[in-house]
Amino acid sequence: MTVEISELEEKARRIRELVIRTVHHAGVGHVGGPLSMADVMAALYFRILRLRPDEPNWEVRDRFILSKGHSTSAWYAALAERGFFPVEHLKQMYRLNSPLQGHPDMKKTAGVDMSSGSLGQGLSAGIGMAIGAAHKGQDFRVFVLQGDGECDEGQVWEAALYGGHHQIRNLVLIIDCNRLQQTGRIESTLNLDPLDEKLRAFRWTVLECNGNQMSDLLPTLERARDLSAEGPVAVVSHTVKGHGVSFAADRVEWHAKTITDDLARQALEELGAADVNW
Repeated sequence: MTVEISELEEKARRIRELVIRTVHHAGVGHVGGPLSMADVMAALYFRILRLRPDEPNWEVRDRFILSKGHSTSAWYAALAERGFFPVEHLKQMYRLNSPLQGHPDMKKTAGVDMSSGSLGQGLSAGIGMAIGAAHKGQDFRVFVLQGDGECDEGQVWEAALYGGHHQIRNLVLIIDCNRLQQTGRIESTLNLDPLDEKLRAFRWTVLECNGNQMSDLLPTLERARDLSAEGPVAVVSHTVKGHGVSFAADRVEWHAKTITDDLARQALEELGAADVNW
């Protein structure tokens, strides 16, 4: 699927718009993290991943795991835009018996390959999927997106050590490095800098990019995809939490917060939405 940079930028803008609409309509949800990762989701779902939206269980599809499951509104927006389900279904998020739960559920939602919610578990699952592909002689790739705050979890480093030691192929870890987590700035909570050097010490190939600039992000993800044929690759994607919305950008309180009608209207205007109503 060949999509130009400008088209991917528009997809990222649209994903951000849908995040605001979805969280506002639900009356609850996370804002900052989904906005920071929207460019990654646009690049993956409209350029990088090998998928068939009309056949979500296609055996040799590339797999994606959102380890920071609380940011799922951006994933749902990408899935809807890619055609896995109608955009109108986003209004069902957080509703009782809805397929769009507050954290992704692989048994309920088309396009979701792994349930998540408890932080730190996604990379372990991704390694298992990549090992499974190798045992079956299949060449699908596995992409795992986790937050930099999530790297506080010990299981992340156990998985990273295992993945590097065994040189797991067709595995790409993307770290949404927005420097904020629920309770404050990364460096004041548990300073893990420098992430790149730590991952290299664990025998990972490490790339870095501006995760909110598509012209930098896309070639980095393409290179990571290609390099993963030889062993595990980590992409440190430097982003701004709440990117694209002035009142949420780099503000810790917008990790999760209710969006009022006025703020939703302001955000949609800033994002260039054609209609500020749902």
